[in-house]
Amino acid sequence: MNLRHLQYFRVIAETEHITQAAIKLSITQPSLSHAISELEKELGTYLFEKQGRNIRLTKYGKLFLSYVNRALDELEKGEKKVRELTSPSSGVIDLAFIYTLGAHFVPALVQSFSLLDEHKKMSFTFHQGNTKNIIQGLKDDQYDIAFCSYIDHEPEIEFIPLAEQELVVITPKNHPLSAAGSIDLKDTASYPMVYFNPKSGLRPIIDSLFAKVGARPNIVCEIEEDTAMAGLVSVGYGIAVMPRISALSHFDVDVLDIKNPSYERFIYVASVRNRYLSPAATEFRNFAISYGKNFFQKTHKQF
Repeated sequence: MNLRHLQYFRVIAETEHITQAAIKLSITQPSLSHAISELEKELGTYLFEKQGRNIRLTKYGKLFLSYVNRALDELEKGEKKVRELTSPSSGVIDLAFIYTLGAHFVPALVQSFSLLDEHKKMSFTFHQGNTKNIIQGLKDDQYDIAFCSYIDHEPEIEFIPLAEQELVVITPKNHPLSAAGSIDLKDTASYPMVYFNPKSGLRPIIDSLFAKVGARPNIVCEIEEDTAMAGLVSVGYGIAVMPRISALSHFDVDVLDIKNPSYERFIYVASVRNRYLSPAATEFRNFAISYGKNFFQKTHKQF
């Protein structure tokens, strides 16, 4: 059914006059009459009947109008919403990020982005999770972009390095390892360890570090979220390998540099290849890439 014909029908129903409706719609009267005739043929009934010089809706025209009004109103709402969400100046950005970045990086990034005049009308939805779930959410169209770890064998996803993030060993205060200041990872193997669970993007990275030094961690529990890990270490449940995050300063733990093995740990901006990104999401992704490196350098110097 022709959408334009439905729009014509609604205007004629409002004016009850073909000539006035044609003027309002900026088309010729014969063209308008032909459009309504085609609509009536498709429906198999008359929608209008003459009343003097004017016309009025038939019984079936009134019934049809109620459905047309609802349909066109919903389409107009949908059009308005899509324009709002994809507007270069006031779009909505659906952002996902791993737990590590929730306490400091994402709030600071969003604040810096939103302070610029051209971004003030843009808004966000925020979602946290582990890398595996976030990647699935990207593929399912739940998120526009994400900050997460790299995962192998994900050809649909484009990973752009955002910044390097340091890994450290954390221990309870006054732990036997604490005095060293820096540590060879193989020296941690005999101690109970709080470890990231298999869904975490960090899990394969930390596994590979232990493999490099020929050691196997003594895992006493597996966990998903960084601050919970730091909390368990602070009460003596074990030690842990985790990113150097600013929140560690709020826990009763010692932080040790890893002197061996050498490694690189990056945070990535992830999005689905060849999938449309709104102007607002594209603008934010570009801003985040330039912002990330400076942020992590400053954070490392502070803590």
